[in-house]
Amino acid sequence: MYKRDIYKIVSNEPLTPAVSRMVLEGDTQYITRSGQFVNIELEGKFLRRPISVADYDERTITIIYKVVGSGTRQMQQMVAGKELDILTGLGNGFDTNNDAQNPLLVGGGVGVPPMYNLCKRLLSEGKQPKVIIGFNTKEEVFYLEEFKALGVEVFCATADGSMGDKGFVTDVIRERALEFDYIYTCGPLPMLKALYDATEVDAQFSFEERMGCGFGACMGCTCKTKYGNKRICKDGPILKREEIIW
Repeated sequence: MYKRDIYKIVSNEPLTPAVSRMVLEGDTQYITRSGQFVNIELEGKFLRRPISVADYDERTITIIYKVVGSGTRQMQQMVAGKELDILTGLGNGFDTNNDAQNPLLVGGGVGVPPMYNLCKRLLSEGKQPKVIIGFNTKEEVFYLEEFKALGVEVFCATADGSMGDKGFVTDVIRERALEFDYIYTCGPLPMLKALYDATEVDAQFSFEERMGCGFGACMGCTCKTKYGNKRICKDGPILKREEIIW
């Protein structure tokens, strides 16, 4: 279930030259799982902008977004106190109701943010997650220290080797011989496919698709799965390993 409401910007700050973090104050009761997203209405834009939720509590939502076009550039210029029309509680989110005790969380680029609240949730359930975050260069890295502050084992991979392990997230898994009994992941499609091919444990993958409405009405983000067609915005963005068709 989702809700449309007005949220006030508490803060909006850069994490890297291209990535910013915004904290919004408002009703958060419809966000019930890590991995859900919000859809933000922007002045002069026909479609809302879907942004994953990095963290939330009883009164605030934290989103992390990359500036890639006019909409996100518009967001980057917003200041504290501005009000935004937002659809919240969208998507199915990650399901942590399983027997895995040592899950691996893998985030790539702007797929890193939803891993943060998920990590906090798994810890609150008494589980012991490990985290891999992957980027192209050192200049793109964010939230490394925030994950470390949670007390979990964190690995950072950069494609050029300028920070952490050189290579991709799958290289970290192989070269460090990481042990885990489940995977939760969000990131670019090539990373998700490589992770799927390189591992065999049960897993949940968070996918990105171009969205119209964000709540399943327009059918614009429909994809094929082994269990029939699913809408990424409503039936996803989380799909389980056994239902994915590449």
